[in-house]
Amino acid sequence: MNLTMTAGVAELKSKFSESIGHSAGVLSKGLLMGARGNSGVILSQLFRGFSRYAAPYAELNSHQFAAALQTGVEAAYKAVVKPVEGTILTVAKEAAKHAVYFSRRSGDIVELMEQVLAKAKETLSQTPEMLPVLKQVGVVDSGGQGLVYIYEGFLRSLKNGVVEETAPAAAGQAVMQSTAAAGVVTHPDLAVVQQPSSAQSKISTEDIEFLYDMEFFINRQLGGAQHAEFDEDKFRKALAVNGDSIIVIADDETIKVHVHSKAPGEVLNLALLYGEITQIHILNMREQHRDLLTTGMDIAPMPELFADIPAEEKTPEAPAVPPADELAPYGFIAVSSGEGISSIFKSLGVDVVLAGGQTMNPSTEDFVNAISSISAQQIFILPNNSNIVLAAQQARELLEGERNVTVIPSKTIPQGIAAAFEFQEDESVETNTENMLEAVSRIQSGQVTYAVRDTNIDELQIKAGEYIGIQNSKIVAAAADLQTACQELLGKMLESGDEIVTLLTGEDATEEVTTGLTTWLEENYPNAEVEVHYGGQPIYAYLFSVEA
Repeated sequence: MNLTMTAGVAELKSKFSESIGHSAGVLSKGLLMGARGNSGVILSQLFRGFSRYAAPYAELNSHQFAAALQTGVEAAYKAVVKPVEGTILTVAKEAAKHAVYFSRRSGDIVELMEQVLAKAKETLSQTPEMLPVLKQVGVVDSGGQGLVYIYEGFLRSLKNGVVEETAPAAAGQAVMQSTAAAGVVTHPDLAVVQQPSSAQSKISTEDIEFLYDMEFFINRQLGGAQHAEFDEDKFRKALAVNGDSIIVIADDETIKVHVHSKAPGEVLNLALLYGEITQIHILNMREQHRDLLTTGMDIAPMPELFADIPAEEKTPEAPAVPPADELAPYGFIAVSSGEGISSIFKSLGVDVVLAGGQTMNPSTEDFVNAISSISAQQIFILPNNSNIVLAAQQARELLEGERNVTVIPSKTIPQGIAAAFEFQEDESVETNTENMLEAVSRIQSGQVTYAVRDTNIDELQIKAGEYIGIQNSKIVAAAADLQTACQELLGKMLESGDEIVTLLTGEDATEEVTTGLTTWLEENYPNAEVEVHYGGQPIYAYLFSVEA
């Protein structure tokens, strides 16, 4: 949420306005592109709805402000497929509902914000009663706590910095839910899996017809008072005469444009009709392609805004769909934590591997850029962390109609690798999707880390500094030494004893413990197939996967 809000504030600082409607819209855009994690995505939707209501207003009275909060809540709930109460959603909902009630009785915006904050704090304190896992470890919802901090910021601004301090809740400090990338599953033939040839190697440099990759913004507020009325459909068709791979994101103030064109001068002249052009980037893709072939890279570096996008329908003179040998049928994006894990994904043919984990999740914009960098007809995303799924889905929605993207909701690294291994390039999108979802469902994930505080969960007494074993999303083991914790966790995961077991060693793993674990597995589970791979992941000394 901090990273998401920072992106929004940076955008707001660059486009300051006294109008709350304008400022809300600017903030919303920054949050949308910078959204990271479930709470960050939900936060971006809260402000997206708020900005839609506030758009016509230079100022908001208490009733309008309350209505804007309520509109934000409605937008956030619509964005989540299965809303869970006891989270940031509940805190936002109850605070907005109370705001609407109180605004009918008082026109003082400061009093209203005080009431909103008080209700948000009250609801936050009740979240442990709504989500059992919060109650078990004695913490409140971290997303809800983040929203409370934001509301405190609102009130602090309204009261010129004078507001009662709120002690930080213990949100998220010891909630050891398995939302991070965990474990890895491999196949006996993993060592001989060959990476598919890249799409770039199938393209002839001279066949790149629309060779200038152009990215820029059109500022509707600059460049003179007289601008042509912007017709997005007409603008797209004009760009398509000498170009392809077109993306246009427009609002009343700014138009973001990406196009591959044979005539960059004509594109810029066309854009000038609508405002002043800023942040221009032009890349010669033939030159870039020659460099890629020379260096042996599989994909182009991700650009700042957008990249190679399948083209739209155009006239026969400028065909939109590239020849079949210029677009790979499939592309993959996976989120990974650790050098070894990333290497495994790459060995399975993943085109773009994004860094992610407990402390740094890819943003919506990261996913948009990754999608845009892949020249493929269909792209699959493997988030590999439950806290990243929403950001991936939001990126898919932003590019809907431009790219064909499917998010496989893998919540752990083992699930993601199992899905990637199940993929078959000669199968249809529907069959591959079904097979990958099935692969995700049959994987058990385990991870071993250490507790940062004393807690009691499911009658398991845990002391600060002890190692804890997490099976899927549940803490099932705790021990003072690392090997004992690992053995207790593996014992819970190995029910039948004849599964494929993979150990992925992290930064804190030791050769002694690893050897001890493999020996213990051979002695106690002789029918299990055991593999050990270097993962290099932080936080988790070992990641395990079990596949029947």
